[in-house]
Amino acid sequence: MRIRNYSERTIQTYLHSIEQVALHFKLPPGKITISQFKSYLYFLINTKEASFSRINQDISAWKILQQDILGREWEKVIIRRPRGEKKLPVVLSDTEAQALIKAPYNEKHRLILTLAYATGVRRNELLSIRLKDIDRERGLIKIQGKGNKQREVPLSDNLLCLVEEYYKRYRPSVYLFEGNVLGRAYSESSMANVVKKAALKSGIKKNVSPHILRHTFATHMLERGVNLKRLQLLLGHSSMKTTSIYLHLADIDKAQLPDLSTPLNQ
Repeated sequence: MRIRNYSERTIQTYLHSIEQVALHFKLPPGKITISQFKSYLYFLINTKEASFSRINQDISAWKILQQDILGREWEKVIIRRPRGEKKLPVVLSDTEAQALIKAPYNEKHRLILTLAYATGVRRNELLSIRLKDIDRERGLIKIQGKGNKQREVPLSDNLLCLVEEYYKRYRPSVYLFEGNVLGRAYSESSMANVVKKAALKSGIKKNVSPHILRHTFATHMLERGVNLKRLQLLLGHSSMKTTSIYLHLADIDKAQLPDLSTPLNQ
């Protein structure tokens, strides 16, 4: 999975998935049949009320085990799956977003929150930014996205100034954001704690997580007139369908819409 550039989180999730199947049958994974695996999935659906995403995740992990580890021919798993929940993501208002990024006293924490909100990059993408990925002359950051796909995200003059001021104070060696050990990237759990503490300090009642800053970025960009295709490129989505969910969240000012009942020459 590392060769395929799966994230460490995905790798651990898939390993845990296989481990749970093995514990359920008290058998090594290689000795579990496809029929047993299907019965396990039905157990999750009917007894544990497992979600659509959980079942898909288990099937994906099982497929990797069968094909790549055990070298077996893949037998497609056909079962009636639970319906996928279509929940709209939580987003912050402009006021809440500004309060959140200004909440920390620590300059590093403020910049982490500011970049997450102002660029919309994923948490692992943000923490993987290296100093050499920042192009000061062009005002861009090179982002290493999902599936080893690269994209460029613009840095405003204000953001660039904040990054330069931060660098002069902290002097990171490899990654833009490093922990106590130079050359080692800041951890995802540490960033989650920064977000939680900032939300608590700023009095935000919503369940705030690092990914909410990405949702908020996308929604606010649409509200400011950025078109959907441009937003797709900024977010690094492979499908426009994924990006289009934010159309349901953006509060587009109706006063800015043209009145089609009025002829153009009036």
